[in-house]
Amino acid sequence: MNPKVVLAYSGGLDTTVCLQWLKDRQFDVIAFCVDVGQGEDLQAARRRALACGAVKALIHDLRQEFVRDFVLPALKADAVYEGKYLLATALSRPLIAKHLAQVAKQEGATHVAHGCTGKGNDQVRFEVTLAALAPSITVLAPVREWELKSREEEIAYAQRHRLPITVTKKMLYSLDQNLWGGAIECGPLEDPWTEPPEGAYQWTRSPQATPKAPAYVTIGFRRGVPVTLNGRRLPLMTLIQRLNTVGARYGVGRSDLIEDRLVGIKSREVYEAPAATILHTAHRELESLTLHRETLEFKDLVAARYARLIYDGLWYAPLRTALDGFVDATQAIVTGEVRMKLWGGQAAPVGRRSPHTLYRKTLATYGREDAFDQKAAAGFIAIWGLPYKATGTR
Repeated sequence: MNPKVVLAYSGGLDTTVCLQWLKDRQFDVIAFCVDVGQGEDLQAARRRALACGAVKALIHDLRQEFVRDFVLPALKADAVYEGKYLLATALSRPLIAKHLAQVAKQEGATHVAHGCTGKGNDQVRFEVTLAALAPSITVLAPVREWELKSREEEIAYAQRHRLPITVTKKMLYSLDQNLWGGAIECGPLEDPWTEPPEGAYQWTRSPQATPKAPAYVTIGFRRGVPVTLNGRRLPLMTLIQRLNTVGARYGVGRSDLIEDRLVGIKSREVYEAPAATILHTAHRELESLTLHRETLEFKDLVAARYARLIYDGLWYAPLRTALDGFVDATQAIVTGEVRMKLWGGQAAPVGRRSPHTLYRKTLATYGREDAFDQKAAAGFIAIWGLPYKATGTR
C-alpha cells in the first residue's frame, strides 16, 4: 500500500507538476484545494487534479475564517511589510497549512506537500506552521528537489506527461491571489528597470483608464472592525468584495516593491490590493483621530513587528498573540466613519468623524470661537527649550 500525501493544490503549473512528481515516487496523492477568495474555478482545479491521477481531491471554503481570523487582526494592527506589501499571500499560508494538517490527520496521511520554491517565503510559512501544529508529520517540497530549473522546463515536463495546464511559454507570470490581494512575479518583472506591463495586472485598471469623475465611499468602523459601507451594515467579507470591485475600477491598490525576502535575497514583486489599500488607509486615518500621539507612535513600532512576524511565517508565535492584546486594547475607541475619495489610482481620506475624537475645533480654529490660550504658549516654549538653552553655547 502506497503512503498518502496531502498536496496543497492550486491547480496551477507548479502544483500540477508536483502531483505528477509525487505519483512517480509511489505516493497516493490527495489534492487539497482551498477557497480564500482567489476567484478561480476550484471545481475545474479539482477535475484537473483527478485527471492527473490524484486519488482524491478536496475543496474547503476558508474565506470566512481567512477574513475573520487572519485579515482582520492584521488590519487592526496596521500590518504592512516594508511600507507597501499588505501581506495577502503571507496571511493565507498559515491558514492553509493549518487545514492541510487537519486533512492529513483525517485521511491518515503520513506526509503533506507544497509547491513552494527553495528561494521563496511561502516554504517557510507552510513548514513553520506545520512544525507548530503538527510536528510529527513529514513535509515534502518537490520544487526544492526536482531537476527542473525554470518555468519553461516545468511546462515542457507537463507537456511530456500530458498534464492539463493553462500556462504557456508566452504567459510566464507567477500569480497568487486571494480576497485580500494579489501577487505577480516572474517574466519581464524580474528586471527592476522595466515598468510592469499593463498585461501583468489581473484586477485593477490602469489609472489612465479610470473614470474621470471620482468615487466616494464611506467606511464605518466599530472597535477597529469595518462594519458599514456607505451607511449599510455588511458582513466583512462582502464589504471587502465590494471595495475590491470599486477600487479596481479606479486603479487603486497597485504597488511595485523591491522586497527583502526572508531567505536573504531581494526580489521584485508587484501587488494589487484594492480593498486592502482602502481599508488600511481608512483605518489608520480613524486611529489618527482617536488615539493619542504616544499610542500612535508605539503602535507604529508594533505594526512593523507584526508585519514582520506575518511575513516571516511566524503567525503562531507567542509574540504575535501577545501583540494582539496590545492592538485590541487600542481598538476599543477606534469607532467612527472615514470618507474616502477614489480617483486616478489613489485612495485618499477626505473626511473622518468619531464619537471618541480627540480633535477639538475650538482649540484648533483660528476663528472667533478660538478657546486656545495663546499667551500660555510663551511659558511652554521657555520650559520646553530650557535644556537646549543651557547647552546651546557648547
